[in-house]
Amino acid sequence: MIVLRGKMKAVGLYKYLPIDNPESLLDVEIDKPTPGKRDLLVKVKAISVNPVDTKVRSPKNAIEKEPKILGWDVSGIVEATGSGVSMFKAGDEVYYAGSIGRPGGNSEYHLVDERIAAHKPKTFSFEEAAAMPLTSLTAWEGLFERLGIAMKKDKNKGRSILIIGAAGGVGSIALQLASWAGLTVVGTASRAETEVWAKTHGADYTISHYEDFLPQLKKIGMSEVDYIFCLNSTNQHWESMMEAIAPQGKICSIVETKTPLNISLLQQKSVTFVMEFMFTRSLFETEDMKRQHEILTDMANMFDEGILKTTLTKTLQPIDAETMREAHSKLESGKTIGKVVVSSNE
Repeated sequence: MIVLRGKMKAVGLYKYLPIDNPESLLDVEIDKPTPGKRDLLVKVKAISVNPVDTKVRSPKNAIEKEPKILGWDVSGIVEATGSGVSMFKAGDEVYYAGSIGRPGGNSEYHLVDERIAAHKPKTFSFEEAAAMPLTSLTAWEGLFERLGIAMKKDKNKGRSILIIGAAGGVGSIALQLASWAGLTVVGTASRAETEVWAKTHGADYTISHYEDFLPQLKKIGMSEVDYIFCLNSTNQHWESMMEAIAPQGKICSIVETKTPLNISLLQQKSVTFVMEFMFTRSLFETEDMKRQHEILTDMANMFDEGILKTTLTKTLQPIDAETMREAHSKLESGKTIGKVVVSSNE
C-alpha cells in the first residue's frame, strides 16, 4: 500500500535535560514515515513509559539536529503495510515494544517491523495493551529463555524464585508468569502498598530490598532460592544475591551497572549469571527476531483467557509534551507501581 508523505505531530527532544525543564520534551512536527518492506505503519492510540525512556532522555551534553523521539511501548491500528508484510493487514489492532534502534512511538504514527508486533489482546483496551509489551517480553525472556525455567508446573515443583523490584513494570508481570509456572515466588517490596500489589500479582511472600535477603528468607522458612530475577540495582544487591542463591542456581539481571562486580563470588556455588535486554533481537535483527511476535501472541491469548492481567495503574491524556513530562516525572520518582500509560484521547 502506498502512503502519501505528510507531516505528523510528535513529542521529541533536541537537548538532554532534567524532566522539570520545559525543553526536556517538546511538541514537534516531523515527516509521517513510509513503511519499509516488512514494516507496519501504525496509528498510535496509546503508549506507556519505561525506565529506558528516562535513561535515554537523561541529562548529557549531546544536542540532536533532528528531534529524537522516545517511546517503546505502543498499541494502535495498522494504517498501511510494507510490500513484504504477511502477518497483518490495514485495520488490525496491534501492540508491540518497537526497536531502540529506530524512532520511538511518541507520535501520531509509528513504524514497526511486523516480526516484533502482535495482534492486541481482544479483551484489552488500547491503554491496557500499551502497558504490556516491553515488560512482558522482558519478563518472559528473562524467566523462560535466560534463566531456562520450565513452563510446566510439574517441572517446577519445590523450586523457588526471588524477584527483586517486584512491584515495578517488569516485576508485576514476572510475578504472574513465575506463579503460573508453578514456582514459589518471593518478591521484594519496600512499602505496604507495594507488598499488597506484589501479593495480588503472584508473590507467595514479600521481603524488603533494603535488608540482606538471606536472613529474611530464613524467617519465612527458606534457606535459599533456585532463581533470582534482578530488576533493580545489580551492584547494590550483588553480595546479598550470592548469599541467597542456591548452589548451581541461576541469576538474571536486566539492570546494567557501572560499578565492577566481583564475579568470583559466582564460582564457589557454580552460579550462572546472565543479562536480559529486550531489544537485542530487534537491534541486531537476529534470525529468531520473529520470536517476539510469537511471545506477544502467546501472552495476548493468556490475557484474553484471564491467566494474566494488565499492570496498568495510571492513564494520562493526551500524547503531548506536557503530559509526557508528567509521565516521565512519575517514573523518575521511584514510587511508581505497575505502569503509567499515555492515551491519544481519540
